[in-house]
Amino acid sequence: MHFVEPSREVLAETLLAAGPDAPTLCKGWRTRDLAAHLYLRERKAAVGLGLIIKRLAKASDQATAKLAAKLTTNEDYARLVNTFRAGPPALSPMSIPALDESANLIEYFVHTEDVRRAVDRWAPRALDEAYSDALWDELVKRAAILYRGVDLGIVLVRPSGPRHVAKRAPVSVAIVGEPGELLMHAHGRTRHALVTFEGQPDAVALLQSAEVGL
Repeated sequence: MHFVEPSREVLAETLLAAGPDAPTLCKGWRTRDLAAHLYLRERKAAVGLGLIIKRLAKASDQATAKLAAKLTTNEDYARLVNTFRAGPPALSPMSIPALDESANLIEYFVHTEDVRRAVDRWAPRALDEAYSDALWDELVKRAAILYRGVDLGIVLVRPSGPRHVAKRAPVSVAIVGEPGELLMHAHGRTRHALVTFEGQPDAVALLQSAEVGL
């Protein structure tokens, strides 16, 4: 099943409901900055590459800040979010279904939660089982990269039973949670992820102080 389009719709609706000045879990970003990022990464390759290539990060941040600063009214913000909701332009690599799924399934879930969980009271969404399975499959593909900076073995465990060894080491910690919660933890939203840990107390403490994510 293709989950990116409904995920894009949910993200757009979440952004519109929050308005342009709401907080997010992305350090230094309000919702206007997040919306600008989402818009540009489908239209400016350097913005997307800036997330993974350090020498492009400054240009990516500058482009995002410049566009966000132009969203001076609610109408400007809504127009940009609705353009994002309509999908990538035909010539964008994101218009290729396989790349769209790989690049955006996790991106849209995490950023939706970045808005939802940046307030004092929030509750996890009840996710369709097939959607959760798709999130898990994508997490498994990139878990080793997301936990590469942690000096521990990492085992990801779903309450329903499936587990994945993300990283091997003499001392390991198991992180237990539903796929969406494991995703939030793996992407550095560690204080906003509903997960539990199994392991030696000093190893769990090391994980909780480690830098996780890209």
